[in-house]
Amino acid sequence: MNNFLKQSWAGLRILLALTVLLGVLYPLSVWGISRIPGLHANAEATDTTLVAVPREGDRYFAPRPSAATLPASGGSNKGELNEDYTKVVAERRTAVAQREGVPESQVPQDAVTASGSGLDPHISPEYAALQVPRVARASGLPVERVRELVSASTSGTFTTTVNVTALNRAVDSAAQNNGR
Repeated sequence: MNNFLKQSWAGLRILLALTVLLGVLYPLSVWGISRIPGLHANAEATDTTLVAVPREGDRYFAPRPSAATLPASGGSNKGELNEDYTKVVAERRTAVAQREGVPESQVPQDAVTASGSGLDPHISPEYAALQVPRVARASGLPVERVRELVSASTSGTFTTTVNVTALNRAVDSAAQNNGR
């Protein structure tokens, strides 16, 4: 019985030590390091096309909306019957229609609904096509050249999508080569 108590106390001490170390100290240290000013102030996913990198200005294609505040990820748990969600989607539809100069009925669903993670770099070919005239006008590129860039950024096996991060980089490259 004495040996059983010794082993039980040893196991309990290890459990408590690991709980404090891995359940308290490690998370606190990671959190503390993430709060160091300037550590990730201008962080951008520069060498990947796996994450949507939103760009400001009319010369760029807009990704899907995000339910999260960047750089965090996360979706919304609101369904299509939720009044707040319905209102947000309607506001987004109106804003996209005004920005692109089209009737609200022509705005694709992915232009107004957020992806699950909020970081999805893919949009539908329809949403990309809707944005071509605006991007061409703002970037100084011919509409046909912008359509070629969209086509080059379009892929998919089961679902055809356009990678907006790769597409915006291609627009920047083409605009620079075009003298702008």
